[in-house]
Amino acid sequence: MATLKQVAAHAEVSVQTVSNALNAPHRLRPDTLRRVTRSIELLNYRPNRIARSLRTSAVELIGYCVPSWPNGQAHLVMDQFLHALCASAESSGRHILLFTAPVGVEGMPVYEDLHARRLVDGFVLSQTETHDPRHGWLKEQQIPFVSFGRVWKQSTQPGPWVDVDGAGGCATAVRHLHKTGRRRIGFLSWPKTSGLAEDRLTGWQTSCRELGLPAGRELAFHCQEDTIDEGARGTAELLDADRGIDAIVAISDILALGALRELTRRGLTAGVEVAVTGFDDSPLASVVSPALTSIRQPMDQIATELIDILTTPAPAGATERLLQPELVVRGSSAPG
Repeated sequence: MATLKQVAAHAEVSVQTVSNALNAPHRLRPDTLRRVTRSIELLNYRPNRIARSLRTSAVELIGYCVPSWPNGQAHLVMDQFLHALCASAESSGRHILLFTAPVGVEGMPVYEDLHARRLVDGFVLSQTETHDPRHGWLKEQQIPFVSFGRVWKQSTQPGPWVDVDGAGGCATAVRHLHKTGRRRIGFLSWPKTSGLAEDRLTGWQTSCRELGLPAGRELAFHCQEDTIDEGARGTAELLDADRGIDAIVAISDILALGALRELTRRGLTAGVEVAVTGFDDSPLASVVSPALTSIRQPMDQIATELIDILTTPAPAGATERLLQPELVVRGSSAPG
């Protein structure tokens, strides 16, 4: 493999000129840049990533810990996110290194080892928790990082983040259901310990109250886990407690699919007797019958924003970007 010096000799320029062509092409005259670029191509030169990142503090290779899900099951939405993240990194000339690590303090040695061996230059974090140890350690070590998702129940965010407005998404679902004539809208949520769940619950409550609809806690059911069985159980509890419910906003597509199953078991038609909306617009949303109305997260934009924050010199203070989701209307709430 060619060296930097060999490229410089071939192009009849200095090593610094080749370095400028790679890292600061605007400093060179167009004819010089063309000559150096031609030599790089002819000699098949590949920059040394480690040397370059040490020299310029550039984030070239990005680490991402792949979350583990209960019972080894796949998570369709995070799979979409991972694909978008890799594509966004590659479009900017960078790559993602995937790894696994235990949650919390037990996983910190993995992050430390990856950076100490110069296998990665920075990290994208997800599944962030209150007082997550990763943020403090990465800050202390001055290692670039950005989080997909906010850290709930902390007065200030511990670092830069990109997130989707879950409260706004659920409020949009409520307004849509109200326009279709629904007047008693239940809510399927996750456990109360989830900050993300409480955020989306707030969106449902606020929108219902603004529209003059009931939004008491008796209309919200907290499922113990994000499964179809729990969604079905929660729907049964809501309908048995209040037969006037004519719509259900679910905090996830998985819980919404459980709601559809329970409605079918009771001989009720989703979208007619009881409307149902989900959240995430997973691949399953468009293949069930009736197709599921859902809130779509802008995965491509999320990934682009994360890579942009991580690879662009940051302004003073934390960088925070809250993106708006999109309501995708299908038969479960508006039958054709």
